[in-house]
Amino acid sequence: MLDPQLTVARIVLDHSETAVVFQKNRIDYCCKGGVSLLDACAERGLAIGALVAELERAMAERSGAAEGDPRELSTAGLVGHIVAKHHEYLRKALPFVTGLSAKVRRVHGEHDPRLLELDEIVKGLVDALGPHLDQEEQTLFPELMRKTPDREVIARELASMMTDHLAVGALLGRLRSTTADFATPEWACNSYRTLFAELERLEGDVLRHVHLENHVLMPRFAAS
Repeated sequence: MLDPQLTVARIVLDHSETAVVFQKNRIDYCCKGGVSLLDACAERGLAIGALVAELERAMAERSGAAEGDPRELSTAGLVGHIVAKHHEYLRKALPFVTGLSAKVRRVHGEHDPRLLELDEIVKGLVDALGPHLDQEEQTLFPELMRKTPDREVIARELASMMTDHLAVGALLGRLRSTTADFATPEWACNSYRTLFAELERLEGDVLRHVHLENHVLMPRFAAS
């Protein structure tokens, strides 16, 4: 049985397939990943037994195509993975969901006022994530991969990274609440349904992205 005293970040590190379960249950395994599973359940008002069962089902159903352990990657390999898998995804996904959100708000905003707030949240994510990706690729990541990194630069950039992650995490929380867990009404058109599906996918990707940076990359340098 999964130990409820393990931190949620450790569970995701050991069993990446559990990330989607935490995501669905609104448990932050990124910026608040240091809390135990037991405490996370208490904070969310969830039954520990039911969540453990759900997590263990995900672990049992793990496919052979699951990603390898990111902790085994070199720093250069980990950075390359983050940029290729997560940064490149966001550079394509953000413009797409921005345009789609504006369209859905314009067409259905009067009928469904939450779409007005949703569009503002999407814009906030774009404003937060765009500069964040650039800063990491242009300053933080090159410094981390230098033969003799500048400790002051690394400390400053890691602090900035964490501040950005907390802001993005708050926006993702608003995103899930505003969309009522990405539920679409029966009358929703294809654009509406596509928007919510893409936003849920974006949430999952960003959570995995931040998790890797907070719990795999950052610990290698936080004590520098």
